[in-house]
Amino acid sequence: MAAPDCRSVKLSKGQKKLLRKQAKAQHILLKQDGIATVSIPTKHLVIANGGLGNGVSREQLNVVLQKFGTVETLLMLPHKPHAFVTYTAIQEAKEAYSALNGQNLKSSENTKLATLYLNFVEDVVSEDVFHSSLPPGLLVIEDFISAEYEKRLLVFADESSNATMENAQKSLKHRRVKHYGYEFRYDNNNVDKDKPLPGGLPEICSEVLEQSMTEGYIKFKPDQLTINQYEPGQGIPPHIDTHSAFEDGIICLSLGAETVMDFKHPNGHSVAVMLPRCSLLVMTGESRYLWSHGITPRKFDVVSASEIQKTCTITEDISNLTLNKRGARTSFTFRKVRTTLCDCAYPEVCDSQSTRKCKDTPTLVPNSDGDASKLEHKYVHDVYDEIAGHFSSTRHTPWPKVTEFLKALPAGAFVADVGCGNGKYLGVNKDLFMVGCDHSKSLAHICRERNFEVFICDGLLVPLRGGVCDACISIAVVHHFSTEGRRLSAIKEIVRLLRPGGKGLIYVWAMEQERDNIKSKYLMERKKTNKRQNCTTMPIVNEDQDTNRVDLAHFSQLEDHNKDIENEQNCAKLPVHTNRTSFESQDLLVPWHLKAGVKVDSASSLPPTGPKNITVFHRYYHVFSAGELENLCSCIPNTRIVESYYDQGNWCVIIEKH
Repeated sequence: MAAPDCRSVKLSKGQKKLLRKQAKAQHILLKQDGIATVSIPTKHLVIANGGLGNGVSREQLNVVLQKFGTVETLLMLPHKPHAFVTYTAIQEAKEAYSALNGQNLKSSENTKLATLYLNFVEDVVSEDVFHSSLPPGLLVIEDFISAEYEKRLLVFADESSNATMENAQKSLKHRRVKHYGYEFRYDNNNVDKDKPLPGGLPEICSEVLEQSMTEGYIKFKPDQLTINQYEPGQGIPPHIDTHSAFEDGIICLSLGAETVMDFKHPNGHSVAVMLPRCSLLVMTGESRYLWSHGITPRKFDVVSASEIQKTCTITEDISNLTLNKRGARTSFTFRKVRTTLCDCAYPEVCDSQSTRKCKDTPTLVPNSDGDASKLEHKYVHDVYDEIAGHFSSTRHTPWPKVTEFLKALPAGAFVADVGCGNGKYLGVNKDLFMVGCDHSKSLAHICRERNFEVFICDGLLVPLRGGVCDACISIAVVHHFSTEGRRLSAIKEIVRLLRPGGKGLIYVWAMEQERDNIKSKYLMERKKTNKRQNCTTMPIVNEDQDTNRVDLAHFSQLEDHNKDIENEQNCAKLPVHTNRTSFESQDLLVPWHLKAGVKVDSASSLPPTGPKNITVFHRYYHVFSAGELENLCSCIPNTRIVESYYDQGNWCVIIEKH
């Protein structure tokens, strides 16, 4: 809704510009966060550009807001570029609204200005931020060592780092690193157990290890140490310490400055944990084996304003958050090298158990959102933009069960097709109001040529207000997300769009292409002359590689190149599937063959890679096993599964929002 009506007053050029900016801020708040403003003054204001997400601290904002009256509440949410304030009286809010709109406020960096835009809201309602507890098996022991001992360890770390540089050993891109006992190799995320480093662990660390053993924080005396030195703004990518490399029980000493470490469960649930200086982080059991952990590269952390040094999960009290400037931090991470295969209770993420299960199956999925996004960009988004015309020509007949779902909806229902492709379902039921969205601008263009309502967006962030859809469909889309957390997030986004009572239909490719002794059409269409092996392998996408085009004859060269990568992600491989054969891996690349004569952009970044006159593109898929889709849906609150079924090589669910 519009801001208070000023049309009866002749406005200056500056005032008109301010109103335009204010209206734009309203639009962004509504589009991205579903925050509706009101035209009638209230005690409650939303402040665009005044949030933790764009460098404004609670202290800075409070100083400005308190000039106009008593601030009853100030709500600043993690990583959001806006804040909410409630005054004790409407008149106070009106004065703040009039005085602060369009005013500049220095950010915490003191190098850039944030221009504030205020609007009235009916009430301040916090977003769905759950109360978080520490991951199981995680401990943070404050004041584990004295300040004097900390000083000695920091001097040792600095001297060690200088010696490392003199010996011309390579520092990592995002921090300085030194290993003792065994060198941790970032090319394979493991240690060479047959090549211990001379000298063992430094004598200065004995006190930490003895106390940790005495207190029962670890069962095995560590024999490997990694010292990391972080400057403000540096971090470490999310990762799980390799199961086959180290025993259960990893301890990490934080020195020099506090920081926030982010822990993430495979289902997408994340917890931000404050690590004070001189504290000891202990990871055992689930927190060590199942949850990823990492430090986001940034210069400020979102922390509790009451006690910045306090160990806590950051979402324990979202009513009192602020920004804390990072300092230079050094960490001592101690681990015990494993001599036997891991037999933990988490086989889905255990490299030892996946190797025993299938010796020929390489490690598959990326282990961070950043790596996953890069993989999907190269092996999903780029590919569909390139093959859009040919792909569309093969996608013209709607699936009967999807048509049945759409035709059963009441006339006038508002329906979103998330990942609509060429829009073949957008015109199935003329009595519905349907909109489509897709990441591919080439496919969206095809939809527009067919006069369908469509827009371009990421399936993880659809720019529609929550609760507006009577129904949603997502056909053959979720399987293109390359981690379980991102697949769960994609389904959550569909649920967010639904109104209470609204239904969603989701289709994904099935691992099982033969059911009840009946082969799917995918297998039945296999050519008898196809005698190729079921899979080869190609490197997973890395930041420093251009693997858009892959000549199967040169895999060995690409693998050699992979060994030289300096980043810290797992240099894993994905199988390249042979079309019209059974799937032998859940995470794979499926070829798309584009014959000569089919129009392809001459500036294509994906040139021919197969036989002459054939262009071969590779699309990433995660094919779902039986029950996997239902398990994901069951993780989402206020949602029930109405029906689940198998349809010609696809697992399908109909879900309903409560």
